[in-house]
Amino acid sequence: MFTKYGPQARAVLDALLDKYHDEGVLNLDDANVLKVTPFTAMGSVVQLIKAFGGKEGFEKAVHELQTALYQETA
Repeated sequence: MFTKYGPQARAVLDALLDKYHDEGVLNLDDANVLKVTPFTAMGSVVQLIKAFGGKEGFEKAVHELQTALYQETA
């Protein structure tokens, strides 16, 4: 799933997965999650969202990630 994204976007998605694993259910599509560690070390919120082509691309990627997570747990 992550192969269609560039390196920075993949790193963000990997970190989101790690946070989900460590902290449980999160509001993953809330861009505010990008304001905390480890995302702050990857770049600004604007830079990270641009890695997905914009906010719509970020939300789409996170939605795909959530769908994949829920399919695995079902």
